[in-house]
Amino acid sequence: MRQNQMLGMILAGGRGTRLEELTTKVAKPAVFFGGKYRIIDFPLSNCANSGVNVVGVLTQYESVLLNSYVAQDQRWGLDAKDSGIYVLPPREKSDGFGMYRGTADAITQNIDFIDQNHPEYVLILSGDHIYKMDYSQMLAEHKAKKADATIAVLEVTLKEASRFGIMNVDAEDRIYEFEEKPKEPKSNLASMGIYIFSWKLLRRALLDDLKEKDSAHDFGKNIIPGMLESGKRMFAWRFKGYWKDVGTLDSLWESNMDLLDESNTLDIMDPSWRIYTEDVAAPPHFIQEHATVKRSIINQGCVIDGTIINSVLFTNVVVEEGAVVRDAVIMPNSIIRKGAIVQRCIVAEDIEIRENAVVGDAHSELIELVAKNR
Repeated sequence: MRQNQMLGMILAGGRGTRLEELTTKVAKPAVFFGGKYRIIDFPLSNCANSGVNVVGVLTQYESVLLNSYVAQDQRWGLDAKDSGIYVLPPREKSDGFGMYRGTADAITQNIDFIDQNHPEYVLILSGDHIYKMDYSQMLAEHKAKKADATIAVLEVTLKEASRFGIMNVDAEDRIYEFEEKPKEPKSNLASMGIYIFSWKLLRRALLDDLKEKDSAHDFGKNIIPGMLESGKRMFAWRFKGYWKDVGTLDSLWESNMDLLDESNTLDIMDPSWRIYTEDVAAPPHFIQEHATVKRSIINQGCVIDGTIINSVLFTNVVVEEGAVVRDAVIMPNSIIRKGAIVQRCIVAEDIEIRENAVVGDAHSELIELVAKNR
């Protein structure tokens, strides 16, 4: 296989427990988003659009559906010669199951895969964030600054900063200190969990970390602090644009609702930066004569005979006469029966909301998940 300038490694093995029943049988990156997508579509599409032609997807928990989904290279236009998406489950066993002991260990277990592709640089990113990013721009700055590592950062408020890993930088954006969720942050530059490393350097750091028995084998806890301590050239790359960690029900709902905002910078319909996804065979959506639809996304296969306001409906959703869906996310193949009211909630896949039922609370601060027939 020919040498690749930069190879991508997507960390897609998290449990996603805060998404409750949505991740009971499905890996977090495979959760539905935005009417027709899955979360993993965004980092994979970013790779395809950025010219990253070889991508390893590191899976772990509840990965059967995710493994088969991402293995379809042509879905993201990565089916040409010397291109491809490779599913990389854990190799080391713990209690009979494959496990990655940390984010860095996930890369360490796949050093041979990376070596086979002979990259100069390795891009490491999470598989569960919603954003559009041109990684080639980040690589260009990495090379221009002769960096050993470049970390994508997002400017957040100081109040929010205590929830993130924070990069403290000098006037040239060279990182001199990394603080994990500091109580009193000195900076508002939050790590996005997106890294570019010069591969030879990272390879040595991973093998050294492997020898440390007390290490958590984690980029944020071990690899990055260790590189800083040894004086490596590490820089922050400032990202300008939409980014969301959809790790909770509230954030997943909020990100779906953001799509309905005309000023939203994500713009999933932008033809110059396509978000690739599975092509589901379904007829066009059908909106009945007396139905009402306002400020909503209605996907193919939907049949609407009720009222839809400020909501996102996935494939093959049915909303019967007199039903009202407001400020809600309705996942594929769900049915909202006559007279039902569905508001400020997420309805999981294949759910039936019975006649005249009321689910969700328009005044609640928390988003309810409806994962059983109601």
